[in-house]
Amino acid sequence: QVQLVESGGGLVQAGGSLRLSCAASGSVFSINSMGWYRQPPGKQRELVAAITEGGIKKYADSVKGRFTISRDNAKNTVYLQMNSLKPEDTAVYYCAAGRSWLLGVVDYWGQGTQITVSS
Repeated sequence: QVQLVESGGGLVQAGGSLRLSCAASGSVFSINSMGWYRQPPGKQRELVAAITEGGIKKYADSVKGRFTISRDNAKNTVYLQMNSLKPEDTAVYYCAAGRSWLLGVVDYWGQGTQITVSS
């Protein structure tokens, strides 16, 4: 089993920045990819960004050029730097991890952290 603990959510004004962190513990040797999903109010959960152990990245079109995902394999931690935030980025953000490439299948979820972007 793998446990994921997130930190860094909160309230920010449009145009501002936030950084999310997610630390994995437990059977981390089984993880290939880590990343972030989000679920806006009344909508389905969607992939925001994912990164493999080797550093290959994937982003949702809506965040390209504004969000940056990174990973510290020594610390089993993934980060999401979010710049130029927009009100439509408001959502619960979930850390995710899995054995498959770029989170094709998610095996583990974090508890979620709320991000609210005010206009």
